[in-house]
Amino acid sequence: MSANHLHACPQCDALHIDVDLQAGESAVCGQCASVLDKASSLTVSGWLALVLGAIILFLSANVAPVVHITLQGHHISPNFPEAIALSWQQGHYSLAVMGGLLGVVFPLLMLLFRFWALLVIRGGRTPLDFALGLRVLGILQHWSLVPVVFLAMIVALVKFAGLAQVEPAYGLWAYAALMLVYTSASRLTVQKLWNLAAEKGMVLLSVPVNPDDYIGCSVCGLVQTTPEDGDQCLRCNAALHKRKPDMQNRAWAFLLTAMLLYLPANILPIMVLNTPMGSSSHTILGGVIELWESNSADLALIVFTASIVVPFTKFVAMVVLLCGAHRWKGRVVQRQRTRIYELVEFIGQWSMLDVFVVLLLGAMGNFPGLSQIIPGTAALSFGLVVVLTMLSALSFDPRVGWDSRTAQQRPIKAIRESSDLKVE
Repeated sequence: MSANHLHACPQCDALHIDVDLQAGESAVCGQCASVLDKASSLTVSGWLALVLGAIILFLSANVAPVVHITLQGHHISPNFPEAIALSWQQGHYSLAVMGGLLGVVFPLLMLLFRFWALLVIRGGRTPLDFALGLRVLGILQHWSLVPVVFLAMIVALVKFAGLAQVEPAYGLWAYAALMLVYTSASRLTVQKLWNLAAEKGMVLLSVPVNPDDYIGCSVCGLVQTTPEDGDQCLRCNAALHKRKPDMQNRAWAFLLTAMLLYLPANILPIMVLNTPMGSSSHTILGGVIELWESNSADLALIVFTASIVVPFTKFVAMVVLLCGAHRWKGRVVQRQRTRIYELVEFIGQWSMLDVFVVLLLGAMGNFPGLSQIIPGTAALSFGLVVVLTMLSALSFDPRVGWDSRTAQQRPIKAIRESSDLKVE
């Protein structure tokens, strides 16, 4: 059978025949109801303009000061990279590296790789490193936390407003604009880039496939028949695996380590405030209480959700998924577990909020002789909890929960959805 326009759902591995989509419509898996694709009206040139705008805004937002602060006649105007540099100067090397990679380096690289890929596709000639570049981009898109940095700026401004005269600066408004453009550009996934290249004849569009023995590449999405697990993809040269290797052991190892670090992350101080009057330590929960008492109930709720509720929810959800991964029975249960996994993937990065807030407060309160905010031991512990839970989720393979299904394995047609349309 021809494999023309076949797609294997990354959540349940059901084989689909793609449907033609209009702008604003989505293709939904007919088995697990996961979104397979979202159509856009943008051309390659349109995507290029959008990504270029995101790059310009990103550079502007990180070069310009986020805030102007005045305390007893002293003035400072820090930006986010300066906050990271200050943490390094204070000897918090691991924390500075973590914040710099997740908040600056990885997001910038992701935008640059995406811009490069679009230039290549518009040019119509495939360089030898095209597949490698897109594989790198696929990794970066999980670790670029621009939305979390922006929310951390808002929280830090509110928390510091009661200690000094605070005035938002250009960098903050640039970050606000970046959020709109960055979110739109994020819809250009790696598989969309592969599809754009395939439509221009630059890479393989399809290969002959046996519907009873197929593998969907997790990197480029090409559905192909391979005799042995671990062979290379015919389109992107990535290693092919029917299911993620050693899934249970890897996911449990990351999750249990995160659970062990979660206790000191909540008990130990996440930051220390030094003033001429003395020193005071602040925990994560203490910061939530301070926001609440300063009449910022909305931000207190956000921080409490991101720092307390979200990590605990991820722990519970991952335990549920891992304990019953091979025993999901019935489509209703299987779909529920798939939705849980998608939720864990979506909320994973938001727990990094408190880490970025501490880094920013360190720069905002850096008035030698008057005040100094230093990251506490819990800051690194909490950052590691976030990273480890994200690694646990990335190690998990939701497709194993659907392996017990007895439905016909022949290709099915994806469901086309819009705000007022749902047809097959």
